[in-house]
Amino acid sequence: MQSHEVLKEVLKKTSAKQISAEMGLSLSLIYKWAEPPQDETGSGANNPLDRIEQLLRITNDPRIAQWVCEQADGFYITNPKVKPDAQQLIPSTNSIVQEFADMLGAIAVAASDSAISPAEAKAIRRRWEDLKSVTEGFVRNSEEGNFAALKRGHGNPEG
Repeated sequence: MQSHEVLKEVLKKTSAKQISAEMGLSLSLIYKWAEPPQDETGSGANNPLDRIEQLLRITNDPRIAQWVCEQADGFYITNPKVKPDAQQLIPSTNSIVQEFADMLGAIAVAASDSAISPAEAKAIRRRWEDLKSVTEGFVRNSEEGNFAALKRGHGNPEG
């Protein structure tokens, strides 16, 4: 989805007048943000989402995305790179199980004294992000059909 399309959807739920007033910007500018950019024969203006994308591209610093996610009570995690063994279903599945076990191990160690220190919380967070990343890689490979050929090659009646 293009940035102007996101903003067009946002304006269906949030008043452009409210945004204009709270940001101290003209109402027409807010509406222009929801139009295609001028270089696509539209009359839109370079909107804040476009600027964030530019900043990310120029700096290549994920802390910007992390900050934006934190403002929405979320957490940023990069999508995993496709690994050479990504098309191997069993190793990919085992990676998810191992990351989950590692996360549970970090939780168990941290909770063993009935308290979780900031360092332990950080370790749990790291394990959680690793688990999400590995799982996202598995889901993406599934969506791209990277495991389909393996099913056919192993005598699956569906293949």
